Amino acid sequence: MTGPADRLTPAGYGTAEFVEKRSRFIGQVWRAESEAEAAERVDSVRARHRGARHNCWCYLLSGGAERASDDGEPQGSAGVPMLEVFRRGGITDVCCVVTRYFGGVLLGAGGLVRAYGRAARLALDAAGVSRQTAFRVMRLRCSYKLAGRLIAEAELLGGTPDDTVYGTDVTMRVRIPEEHANLFAARAAEISADKAEIIFTGSAYAEA
Repeated sequence: MTGPADRLTPAGYGTAEFVEKRSRFIGQVWRAESEAEAAERVDSVRARHRGARHNCWCYLLSGGAERASDDGEPQGSAGVPMLEVFRRGGITDVCCVVTRYFGGVLLGAGGLVRAYGRAARLALDAAGVSRQTAFRVMRLRCSYKLAGRLIAEAELLGGTPDDTVYGTDVTMRVRIPEEHANLFAARAAEISADKAEIIFTGSAYAEA
């Protein structure tokens, strides 16, 4: 089960192909975390499969952006059925391209919906699915005396301290699961009597 700060995303690259009534369908799936990255994947497939009749595509990003293209197939028969595969599976940060080499036999709207959805699903199966957890990243500065206690507190909440620098004070980067970030900040303030300095520097996802 995934929590509110989790995401399901392709574990890697996946591809699958099959022939349906003499048309060859090639599905490909990647993890993509921006529209620019997704566009690069689509352009790469188009360049590699210039001889194909259609290179239909879709992407769905955790930031909310989603797009789908039928690339000349009847409207709604390719891109959206592909997108629905990922919506139903709760998959995000994903880009999919399905290439069709036309075999001379018309499939009809229903046949196209099934074929493009099947190609997307098989490619996702080949890629695998990864569950990732959202983390907040922060810089923590404290005295040598407090460092051990704060590291232990971070680890208790599932955090990972690293990139530690020992100078006049101790400075480290701490990665804390999103759901525990504010609690850790409050605990650090309590333990240090507000002497520890915490600066949130960003967020990231990592394998759960």
